[in-house]
Amino acid sequence: MATSSYCIAAISNGGGAPEQAYRKMQSAGACPEKPFAEMFKFEVPSLMVGTLDRLMILGDELVKTDQIVESVVRKVERSAIELTASQGKEAPKDNLTVGGVPSSRYIQQFAWDYAKYPNRRPLQELVAMIGGSVTAIDEELRQLQQSYLDKQQLLQEGKRKKQSNLMAADLNEVLTAADMQKVTVHDTEYLKTVFIAVPSNAEGEFKKEIYNIGGELVGYGGPDWSRDPNSLGQPVKFGTLVDRSKAKGSPVVPESLTVVKSDQDATLFAVTILKSQYTAGHYEGEEFINGEKVDFEALFTKAVRDKRYVVREFKYDPSQAQRSAMALDQLTAEVESMQNGLARWCKTHYGESFVAWMHIKVIRVFVESVLRYGLPVDFTAVLYKCPYGKEKDLVDALDAALATTTTEEKNADDDEGEEYHDFVLLRFEP
Repeated sequence: MATSSYCIAAISNGGGAPEQAYRKMQSAGACPEKPFAEMFKFEVPSLMVGTLDRLMILGDELVKTDQIVESVVRKVERSAIELTASQGKEAPKDNLTVGGVPSSRYIQQFAWDYAKYPNRRPLQELVAMIGGSVTAIDEELRQLQQSYLDKQQLLQEGKRKKQSNLMAADLNEVLTAADMQKVTVHDTEYLKTVFIAVPSNAEGEFKKEIYNIGGELVGYGGPDWSRDPNSLGQPVKFGTLVDRSKAKGSPVVPESLTVVKSDQDATLFAVTILKSQYTAGHYEGEEFINGEKVDFEALFTKAVRDKRYVVREFKYDPSQAQRSAMALDQLTAEVESMQNGLARWCKTHYGESFVAWMHIKVIRVFVESVLRYGLPVDFTAVLYKCPYGKEKDLVDALDAALATTTTEEKNADDDEGEEYHDFVLLRFEP
């Protein structure tokens, strides 16, 4: 939180010397009798006025531009503070400087940058130049932040998978060669080894029902030709005598259940299933109807998931764990590099955006003073620095010392919903 706030005030010289106006403003609120603030000289360069009509239009635009530029300053500042804090460093705000000095010192020693913002250019052009440069900073910050967040999310996802339990972890990263030696893995035309993750509190129930899961999937009916040895090698009669659906059961191969690995949340089992089955063709009259192959893997997977168990799609690759670890290390290094780079970018562009903001303030003071006091340009501006929360005391003192309107006129202006002072006043916090 800021410890000080600032006010830029300007009054007409009234044809007198600027030193007289300066002493008047000093006596109003920055003297031993009225010690409400510190006062500093504030340089406002001679800028091109143009027409008063354009100046009035520009005055309204400047208020919006001031707000936009300040919002960018705050964005860059906030990003820098968050990045620095995430690196475990203290006092991140102290690391932000403007031209190599703290923002408060820059404000108090402000000098117009004639090389960057030539004062003989039209005011509209100057404002557009400043606004454009700050908009570019805002857009670049948005893109850099998005790239950083995307990379950070990839890193968090990688860490989450590495730390997940057997229900969600990448099995190639948690299963060792010793774990896989417990399992005989089948993946043929008719047999498939399936890995199933089961919550710890459901292991007992799973072991009881595993050989019955999908009990309606596989047909075990039809003629048993082996019962009649005399028929072996003889032509087989197809047709209504063949009924594979007469008896049904689960595709799980008996006694194939194996515990692969356990953690505190779940256990990973392996089980072998009948992957597919061929239904024989048959004759219908003189026409032979081709048989078809029935795939049980997808149906069994659905039956398992209906029981709230998790089928893990998995093909063991002993080298993947090492590759994943290397990829995670590389991603960690990339995120750290992007974080450091973005922090440096914010420190640099905080100063640039702050300089732009102060120049917009100066242009506002110039425009509002010309509109208020008229031509030729003849006013003096000063900068007040007052303790945070004491700004009202200063403004009240300035109103009392510099008032030129009656109380009734001032109250009438206040009734219209606008704060009015008999001098130009801009308030802000660095």
